[in-house]
Amino acid sequence: MTGAIRKLTPSLAGSEHDAGMNGLADRQADFARALLNPEIPVPSGLVGPDGLPSAKRFAVYRNNVVVGLIETLKAAYPMVHRLVGEEFFAAMARLYVLAEPPASPIMLDYGSGFPTFIARFEPAAVLPYLEDAARLERAWVEAYHATEATPLPSSALSRVPPGDLPALRFALHPSVRIVRSVFPIVSIWQVNIDGVERAQIDLDDGGEDALIVRPEADVEVRRLPAGAAAFMEALQAGSPIAHALKQGQSASPRFDLAGTLRGMIESGVIIGYHTQPIRSLEIA
Repeated sequence: MTGAIRKLTPSLAGSEHDAGMNGLADRQADFARALLNPEIPVPSGLVGPDGLPSAKRFAVYRNNVVVGLIETLKAAYPMVHRLVGEEFFAAMARLYVLAEPPASPIMLDYGSGFPTFIARFEPAAVLPYLEDAARLERAWVEAYHATEATPLPSSALSRVPPGDLPALRFALHPSVRIVRSVFPIVSIWQVNIDGVERAQIDLDDGGEDALIVRPEADVEVRRLPAGAAAFMEALQAGSPIAHALKQGQSASPRFDLAGTLRGMIESGVIIGYHTQPIRSLEIA
């Protein structure tokens, strides 16, 4: 048996080995292109159990792959699916799958470009908030799979001398995501996912900014108060409180620093802090 195996597997070296590998890569690339493009014929050399090419068999396989990717999107974007319905979602998701096939074998990453696709998808224009709904759901997925971290206890900031507060820089939980919207996106989430009963959502009520965070086992979606999104984004970028405060106040004159910090502690957003000298502590 050993001799037979040796006869069937001659060694390949140098250019012969490279040519073989390149040939395999080319065949795999042809297969991938044909898999998501019904205009491309069955790749050469691909045969069924009878040893003959079978366009019908390949079409079934192709359809199963597309359906599987659509189901992946449906699982990642349940609110979008509910807002548009099964038929519309399936048609939109199919076009996305054909336009943006997976680039990685890790399916957790698939669908990151779906919100951008929705923004360009003309039939979805009748629901102008749909892109933001998708961005919120993508943030939820990212938060769910983010690295674990331990939030600071509620008493942590009480030990910081008041004079050090303006220079304080926070380390935020790795799961923290912020989604800003000109639509009441958190209210839409609550009705469609959290099951909150509400008679009607008025799109003219104004926008809502969402905080998505997973301090423990569950991902939480919270509505941020005025100016808090700009403040927290500045903190995420490494700014000290004094500079982040300016961003919050620029976003809204109703920005409440104390209330925002309290909410961040309560929701497990902050995991650490340190002080570092800053050039200017001017607070407008």
